[in-house]
Amino acid sequence: MPDAVTICECFARDGLQHEPEFVPTATKVALLDAFADAGFRRLEATSYSHPERVPGFSDASEVLTRVGRRPGVAFKATCPNPRAVRRALADLDAGHGADELSLLVSATESHTERNLRTSRAGQWERVEEMVALAGGRFKLVGVVSVAFGCPFEGAVDPGRVAEDVARFADLGADLVTLGDTTGVATPRSVRALFERLGTEVPVVAHFHNTRGTGIANAVAALDAGCRNFDTAMGGVGGHPSAIRYGAGLTGNVCTEDLVSLFAAMGVDTGLDLDLLAKASAACEDALGRPLHSMVARAGFTPTPNQETP
Repeated sequence: MPDAVTICECFARDGLQHEPEFVPTATKVALLDAFADAGFRRLEATSYSHPERVPGFSDASEVLTRVGRRPGVAFKATCPNPRAVRRALADLDAGHGADELSLLVSATESHTERNLRTSRAGQWERVEEMVALAGGRFKLVGVVSVAFGCPFEGAVDPGRVAEDVARFADLGADLVTLGDTTGVATPRSVRALFERLGTEVPVVAHFHNTRGTGIANAVAALDAGCRNFDTAMGGVGGHPSAIRYGAGLTGNVCTEDLVSLFAAMGVDTGLDLDLLAKASAACEDALGRPLHSMVARAGFTPTPNQETP
């Protein structure tokens, strides 16, 4: 049997946070439904960020209310602070909550201060409070940003990242995501970190394609035993529209491109390629421009029996 991986489609949250204009709620819901139709079992649906600070997700509760629910499909929402978790709990009590919550930390002090407006110690205190508030009612996903390098402090000690992962595991996180926030990881550094972390808690590979290395890094993570990946249709997103870390294409690994490569390698993603292509086109229509997927232009990688001389 081929290897099997789980890909969490992040277009509706991490992807859209980069957009300066509000994307209509109905459009978000239609896209999430299309992603579920294509076979995604985990979908990053929205964020409970402060609606004035991140207005693109001011409709978080409405999105979760209107999206179609189906067995085996989990919707995830990002929670930066305890107030966000209280909003998530209110939605859950109202019958339309998220299935998973992402809880954020950064591996460096400088990024924590810029991105979360507190210290690392302060953010870990928030995370502990958020876990207590969640009360076991959600699947919890810890997120370690700038896990491979920081735009303000440079290289990040892998030991500190390992400590953060262990701390999330001790708090009961079901998954821990490693974010290559500015796209500085290499296949060598990815392999070393993923092999170091072992299997105490499943780790999610979340790479940005800032320097064109995202897919190579994903394959390195796969080879090191990772079976959970975050991607976004069209390679969009990466950073909030009002916060930029460096230059270049800062977005996520393109879902279409990574799925195409995995399929050609015999790695089972559980996704329907025809419906994935339709969802990809719908994302471009939603944003009114061509996105960054090469597969969207060239088609999926042929399998050996489809290749022509």
